[in-house]
Amino acid sequence: MSEPAGSPATDLAPGSRATVPFAPASVSLRLYPHNDLDAPQILDEMCAQGRLALEGGFDGIMTSEHHGGVGGYLPNPLQAASFVLEESASGWVAPCPLLLPLRPTALVAEEVAWLAARHPGRVGLGVGSGALALDFSVMGLDVADAASRFKAELPRIVDLLRGQSLDDLSGDRALQRCRDDPITVLSAAVSTTAARRAARCGAGLILEGMSGPPELARLSGTYREEGGVQPVVVIRRVWLGDPQNALIDEQRGFYRSVRGEERPMPTDQTICTGGGREMAEMLADVARNTGADALNLRVHLPGISPSAVREQIAGLASEVVPHLRVLL
Repeated sequence: MSEPAGSPATDLAPGSRATVPFAPASVSLRLYPHNDLDAPQILDEMCAQGRLALEGGFDGIMTSEHHGGVGGYLPNPLQAASFVLEESASGWVAPCPLLLPLRPTALVAEEVAWLAARHPGRVGLGVGSGALALDFSVMGLDVADAASRFKAELPRIVDLLRGQSLDDLSGDRALQRCRDDPITVLSAAVSTTAARRAARCGAGLILEGMSGPPELARLSGTYREEGGVQPVVVIRRVWLGDPQNALIDEQRGFYRSVRGEERPMPTDQTICTGGGREMAEMLADVARNTGADALNLRVHLPGISPSAVREQIAGLASEVVPHLRVLL
């Protein structure tokens, strides 16, 4: 395994836009499908929301993964990322997290590297082990094997997307390109063991949106103590205006089923305010108190209309992101 590469941090003037995927001080948006639409409309709407966010001032977009249509997710975060990239002229996009144990690692590396060759400097990757049994059963796999497979494959995906340890893939031109233009990989982490693993292999961290700052600060602190130099990104659900409590409770029920009884649900971490500056200050506090470098925001919940989500994206882009970028 190679030594960790340096951080992709750049010297940004206060308030300037971060163009490197997951860069410190970046603010990204997490996209989800509206499953009350049919499949073509779902993709049209996601691309429209991604374009609205990137043109409005968000630095990047993330897509994530579950299978079988559950929980308001898509099964193809890398493909969805490519759709958004093709329809947006600026900003970065990352499947994050993609469930690494569901796919051959070499295939993931090839596909990500070639997407980055098509959109230089605009592609990142986040990976997770997965915990939902359905995601594995539909692939003919056992969720019990997810953690061990993820531990084995995380260092490999990081190395491949640096153009290192290519072996039989050494003739791949897109992976060769990663030697000079490495693709940053984040690892989902919910334990200090996972944080140490990410630091040792040169991955960054993506911190979940459900846990409170003290728990997440413990993970990011462990990561830095272990020598981690890549970005640490924290997810937060936000809403400008009155809170959507009933829909939040319904979505938390889904996450409760994924976490299992051994990991009790923390209190809801949704940030809901009526003012953009106030929200920016609260989000900056989250970043500071969790040890995160960057933020990934989510507004979508199953049952919220596309028009309401678009209104939120536009409001966040104009009222929150400019303040937040200066504070970060």
